Amino acid sequence: MDLRFSAEDEAFRAEARNWLTTMLDGEFAVVRGRGGPGDEHSLFEERLAWEQELGRSGWIGISWPAEYGGRGLSLTQQVIFYEEYARAGGPGRVGHIGEGLLGPTVIHYGNEAQKQRFLPPILKGTEVWCQGYSEPDAGSDLANVQTRAHLDGDEWVIEGQKVWTSLAHWSQWCFVLCRTDREATPKHRGISYLLVPMDQPEIEIRPIEQVTGTSEFNEVFFNGARTASSNVVGEVNGGWKVAMGTLAFERGASTLGQQLTFENEFREILASAQRRGVTDDPVVRQRVADIWVALRVMRYNALRSMPSLERGDITPLTSVHKLYWASLHRAIGELAVDVLGPEGLIADAAPYELSFAQRTFLFTRSDTIYGGSNQVQRNIIGERVLGLPPEPKV
Repeated sequence: MDLRFSAEDEAFRAEARNWLTTMLDGEFAVVRGRGGPGDEHSLFEERLAWEQELGRSGWIGISWPAEYGGRGLSLTQQVIFYEEYARAGGPGRVGHIGEGLLGPTVIHYGNEAQKQRFLPPILKGTEVWCQGYSEPDAGSDLANVQTRAHLDGDEWVIEGQKVWTSLAHWSQWCFVLCRTDREATPKHRGISYLLVPMDQPEIEIRPIEQVTGTSEFNEVFFNGARTASSNVVGEVNGGWKVAMGTLAFERGASTLGQQLTFENEFREILASAQRRGVTDDPVVRQRVADIWVALRVMRYNALRSMPSLERGDITPLTSVHKLYWASLHRAIGELAVDVLGPEGLIADAAPYELSFAQRTFLFTRSDTIYGGSNQVQRNIIGERVLGLPPEPKV
């Protein structure tokens, strides 16, 4: 595969880099580098304003078809934008669930009325979305969801609980997997994919405090929450196909920008090691070199995956990529705090202010769990790539 970019692509890179650096050096300098791992709670209003500026300037929905307000950019140019975004220190996006998950899902599975209602506010950065998938007894096993919904006139009535719901406390809408036929077999056939407004008294949101001291995640309780009967994406009881489509979109081009984000973290760790004079330590030098090599491998494998992503192929090999970057990011977090020595065990300030290294270390412990744990990824690789027998069912 030719890993070089064309002249047209490099011109696009220059356009994106110029806009991002101009804005992040100027009006939006306060949000540069904020809102990342362990810092998700910071400057929400300012980052929401940034989201809306992205929308005004045409940088939301860059992969969406032009007929739905997107730019219809090639996968290569999408990768370039996400790389430049990370390189410029673009803040954590408050609209990424709407843009990267719900938007493509509605484009592919929604009806025209849903496209006209839900896509424009995402493109403008005025409506924030969250994802209602996981439950206390249905994490990786989504077919086992117990949240249920039934029709009452022209509305769905929803009862149940979701957990690990990112951004729920800031979101206007949630896409929720609900069981709409409790008698259906197999279990995944009785599930529907509902779009639910969050601003109603029948929804209770309880923040979950993380080890970083922040509360990006939430428990969400639906106690008779309602949504219009028309707010079902795809067919009633046919939500499993839609839900799997959403998960496929989750591992699209934007994940390829992760390598640059990790590289930014690596450079900060290296600078810290140099300031502390520990780069002469042979163990530290070896770990730094290992991370540098791993980042190169991650980049080249991501670029190599572009043709299959362009074709829309989501294969079990995406599990290899998830397993790789999650383990790498955890190693970056461990190096960050180890470089500090004993100082890494002491909070930056009372009562619980963490340094960059401490936030990175604590947050990256979750990388090997969310989005499919390392154990689940290894099962997928073993069974679907290597053809090994499935894990015994107890």
